[in-house]
Amino acid sequence: MTDRFVAAIDQGTTSSRCIIFNQDGAIVAVDQREHRQIFPKPGWVEHDATEIWAKVQAVVAGALARAGLRAEQLSALGITNQRETTVLWDRATGKPVHNAIVWQDTRTSALCHQLGGEHGQDRFRDATGLPLASYFSGPKAAWLLDNVPGLRARAERGEIAFGTIDSWLIWNLTGGTSGGVHVTDVTNASRTMLMNLETLQWDPEILAAMNVPRAVLPEIRSSAEVYGTAVGPAAGVPVASALGDQQAAVFGQACYATGTAKNTYGTGSFLLLNTGTRPVASKNGLITTVGYRIGEQAPVYCLEGSIAITGALVQWFRDQLGIIRHADEIETLAASVDDNGGAYVVPAFSGLFAPYWRSDARGVITGLTGYVTKAHLARAVLEATSWQTREVVDAMFQDSGVRISTLKVDGGMTANGLLMQHQADVLGVPVIRPKVSETTCLGAAYAAGLATGVWSGLDELAAQWQRDVEWSPRMAGPVREREYANWHKAVERSLGWHEEEDGR
Repeated sequence: MTDRFVAAIDQGTTSSRCIIFNQDGAIVAVDQREHRQIFPKPGWVEHDATEIWAKVQAVVAGALARAGLRAEQLSALGITNQRETTVLWDRATGKPVHNAIVWQDTRTSALCHQLGGEHGQDRFRDATGLPLASYFSGPKAAWLLDNVPGLRARAERGEIAFGTIDSWLIWNLTGGTSGGVHVTDVTNASRTMLMNLETLQWDPEILAAMNVPRAVLPEIRSSAEVYGTAVGPAAGVPVASALGDQQAAVFGQACYATGTAKNTYGTGSFLLLNTGTRPVASKNGLITTVGYRIGEQAPVYCLEGSIAITGALVQWFRDQLGIIRHADEIETLAASVDDNGGAYVVPAFSGLFAPYWRSDARGVITGLTGYVTKAHLARAVLEATSWQTREVVDAMFQDSGVRISTLKVDGGMTANGLLMQHQADVLGVPVIRPKVSETTCLGAAYAAGLATGVWSGLDELAAQWQRDVEWSPRMAGPVREREYANWHKAVERSLGWHEEEDGR
């Protein structure tokens, strides 16, 4: 049998990648390019969407060249993307009307507070599964419409298109100004705060409340179907999947059964628990989101705990403090001491996400004494990721009644054995890393391959999943709970630092 190949574009927060997989789910070739991070004001984070599109074309061409393949040898192309990042562009020229506003950006905090009014953060939670927070796309779109001169009138005339990064890429991939398809999938749409979780359609009442015209919005489609045919480096290849990056990791980690969970450790960390074909409302600071939808099948929902800063804290430790020169040096430095020396780092650089949703929080280092060294701080930096994950796992149990028995993990930080061991210790369950660690791209490839007949179904995909390393908990229960209590003391001290301002 001739091997079949599927390409996946992973358009992330700091870079764009293309990975080509074979029919066994093994990596054939990878190409990756970084893009600029733009910081116009404190708390503001932007990307140049035109630069991102150029980098995506480059990595697709690069991966094909590295694999020694021609575009016609690809069976399908899938997309996974940084999720809430928001782009508005001119349908006639194809040019963005402003830099993309990135998911980390906090300029809409005041707008979200205003939208909440007497209802507060939960005004739209029943319909969308989301708290009113600067994290999500709908308020970002509303901000752009109000702050780019003349944009609202153009939007209402149908001249402007809105999209998360998946929509921007699919539109360009399928022809752009020459017939590009304006769609999004249910997973990305569920992160806008504009889609109703039950109907899987744009919610007219929320659109009216946020003053976002229906004319700018893409059509909502499933996560695995053929949206159109690519032009450019992948000319002729079916564009056949779109999944937000964390949902793609759920799919790539084969978390297809209710009660299975994964955590992805990147710039931030995102823990998702499969809750089945009905959404589970959260009363403990989590997000209810669509996990995936395959063609016409019923959607699968997840509870998600979104942690803003994990890998980014290591980058800060490296770049802003200069204590290490390379990110991987932190493990050796942290391992040179037995514990954190009583120090805790709460990385609330842009507020705290799950389970707190406090945009007034700011980062703190607590418990400092003359005993604490840079090695203790390195350990505290790593442990911050474990403790934030523990808080999310506890909230998931309170919401769903499901106590996870293992945690599947992926992302760059899983290469840090000290962190993974501490993660197992503070959760009290095994932590398992798969053999194919690029689960985000793999999930997008799997979904595209399902849509085009490369794979037969979920059972075949689940059979391909294999474990690489497993870390078992070793920490004594009383130590775990004492340290957890100290972590909570540190979190309390991070709250209330920042007063909301109008984000104009």
